Amino acid sequence: MGVSKEDVEAALTSSLNPSHIGVIDTSGGCGASFEIEIVSEKFEGKRLLERHRMVNAALVEEMKQIHALSIKKALTPSQWKPEQEKKE
Repeated sequence: MGVSKEDVEAALTSSLNPSHIGVIDTSGGCGASFEIEIVSEKFEGKRLLERHRMVNAALVEEMKQIHALSIKKALTPSQWKPEQEKKE
């Protein structure tokens, strides 16, 4: 059995305490491929590469079964807010 969307969300929430998280299983249900959008205060002062490393570190156990991980957004709350205001 692969990793579930809930497993990914739980691992990221536990480690990064996000104010927003979006996880999409793009594998058709087998848990091998995910897209992630995450907003966390822990990303403050970090470059994009460092943020991606933090996400990968939070998912170290899950990555043993995940074949593809696409981090679509890894933003701070201050970066996320203008994006949401544009949608309104």
